[in-house]
Amino acid sequence: MSWNWEAPDWPRFRWDAGRLARAEVLFAQQAGVLVGSVQHLEPVVRDGFAIQWMTGEAYDTSAIEGEMLDRDSVQSSIQRQLGLKSERRAGPAEAGIAELMVDVYRNIAAPVDETRLFSWHAMVMHGRRDLTVVGGYRTHAEPMQIVSGPFQNQRVHFEAPPSSAVGAEMRAFFSWLEESAPSGTSPLSALTRAGVGHLWFESIHPFEDGNGRIGRALLETMLAQGLARPVLTGAAGTFLRRQKEYYQALEDASRTLDITDWLVWFASAVIEAQRRTEAQLSFVIDKARLMARVSGAINTRQERALLRMFEAGPEGFAGGLSAKNYMTITGAATATATRDLAELVTLGALTRTGDLKSTRYHLAVEPRSIAPVTSDMI
Repeated sequence: MSWNWEAPDWPRFRWDAGRLARAEVLFAQQAGVLVGSVQHLEPVVRDGFAIQWMTGEAYDTSAIEGEMLDRDSVQSSIQRQLGLKSERRAGPAEAGIAELMVDVYRNIAAPVDETRLFSWHAMVMHGRRDLTVVGGYRTHAEPMQIVSGPFQNQRVHFEAPPSSAVGAEMRAFFSWLEESAPSGTSPLSALTRAGVGHLWFESIHPFEDGNGRIGRALLETMLAQGLARPVLTGAAGTFLRRQKEYYQALEDASRTLDITDWLVWFASAVIEAQRRTEAQLSFVIDKARLMARVSGAINTRQERALLRMFEAGPEGFAGGLSAKNYMTITGAATATATRDLAELVTLGALTRTGDLKSTRYHLAVEPRSIAPVTSDMI
């Protein structure tokens, strides 16, 4: 057997549930913390956090596929999808992935069926003119392969079932989705169901392009369905950070029906993603508190600079903010920038490190570093 779908008992995946028991508990506990924290946010802060999360997820899931989007355009498109005012225009790729993220976030209870996946594919492939089919399964006769290396010496990492088999394969997959759902006849826990479903979908690879992005949207949907609410997991960001591991874990799992190792790896990545999302949420809360504290005491230049620094996220403004950076962001003259930055330090909005040309300014919020979660930790 070369690939899992060629096995006589495909798609009867096997796994050791005992190896996942601790991970399931950790996932449920972390999800509870996130849900509780989000519920206690002011509505405007909660909505802003959801927009940031969707923007990051859209950007990261596209980056995994080597497609680097304009983050500001993605965010603008998401705001527009939510009915909010946005004047920035977006390209087809940014608009399409934004529409997908909003649908995933807003419609967790909607059935995941052929119609919905076709609509997702049309969103992700928005503006593409090089594909034979958009909004439908692949139809080409040549093998659907994932390859790397020069054309003369390519390595095949995976070959999916032929196009002629995709319809039947997906019908079986949809039946399993219904049966394994919380209200189904054979319900699975959210974490296990999402791990099995993501691997199964990627093994079929039903579309001509976009399978990775749709597969990750699918796993976010399954996680949310398992908790009966839109959980902000952000798995794509962790997959991007661990991209080589992610691809290798999928490749290894595509050659066997015993997927215990894959599910353990998947669980570790999802739990790490939850912790990163919690750190991002704490950062958003810190931002709201800091901006409220200095409200009325800062000028428009200072406000613009602080907001620009917060845009960098929990990992911080790279290298800290220099006076030259401040001048670029605000258009201030040298003397004005020096005075503005000193005032922000006095107000407790920024901290200062270094001297002279090495002087840097940092947001006065508690830094939060997230250590990787490895398989042996769960």
